[in-house]
Amino acid sequence: MNEATTTYRSSERAWLEVFTPEERRSLLATNNWRSWLSIGLDWGIVAVSFWLVAIAPNPLTIVVAIALIGCRQLGFAVMMHEAAHHTLFKNRTLNDLAGNWLCAYPIWADLHPYRGYHLKHHAKNWTDEDPDLDLATKYPVTAASMKRKLWRDISGQVGWKRARAILKRDLGGAVTKTRRSTSISFGKTANTGSVGWRNLRGVVITNLVLLAILAAFGAPELYLLWVAAWFTTNSLVTRIRSISEHNMPGDPTNELQNSRTMLARWWERLLIAPNRVNYHLEHHLLMTVPFFNLHRMHRILMERESLDGALIETGYVAMVRRAAARVPA
Repeated sequence: MNEATTTYRSSERAWLEVFTPEERRSLLATNNWRSWLSIGLDWGIVAVSFWLVAIAPNPLTIVVAIALIGCRQLGFAVMMHEAAHHTLFKNRTLNDLAGNWLCAYPIWADLHPYRGYHLKHHAKNWTDEDPDLDLATKYPVTAASMKRKLWRDISGQVGWKRARAILKRDLGGAVTKTRRSTSISFGKTANTGSVGWRNLRGVVITNLVLLAILAAFGAPELYLLWVAAWFTTNSLVTRIRSISEHNMPGDPTNELQNSRTMLARWWERLLIAPNRVNYHLEHHLLMTVPFFNLHRMHRILMERESLDGALIETGYVAMVRRAAARVPA
């Protein structure tokens, strides 16, 4: 791919002029209570999922719980993403502590290495230096290929591959885009003495706390739902999110056509797109707008007819079908 430019013509950024200074300040304002509410809601849905299986253990409740938990695990990744932009909490220390201990560590992630990687994606979006370029150019594929990918997600094969790769990274055996150890220079292999427990302690501690809470309620076995979701439904919804955000763009050099907003229905927000992650176009237009204001930003831009030609679509099922519409060679 030839390197695209991220320097947009002034005419392409006309949408910036539709906001009054007061509206812009309001959209950019971080709200601690709103962030606490969303984190609490995510953990609340996880708790309800555990409770549902505890009171009525059967295949149906287990499937529902794993679906709900997998989406909330994506929700925690979204909250980690907010922290990476310093928009989760006003206080930067609290922002990073909550972003890691309440959101990232429980899902085997880490805010600090993610931040540099992700901000580079914003700065170099759709250029040869974009670290997510390989994710944005994977689709469309054939229907047969999509079926195989979705099956590998829901059967846990992708989750198992991801777990092995992350564990190898954390033990110093590999370098990835989001290496965890801050002592490793990008592209170099770490000494095992600098990794191991230090890289895994947040993940281990938070997951042991979750297990201990369930054990205190007399049901430690429910922790298996958390693990099962991470290996299966979390992989599935993460793939669907990835497909919808940048794949199959219009003009990659046009900021209104190289990222996509999905108008999510209520059940899609519950099962696929938590915490306003569906407003990805608006997020790329102004990346420091907190997640809870993205829908308001979208509404203002639509009302003032400033999103003509933008990638705005409805329906994740339809999006996956389009991503699977490539004709076999």
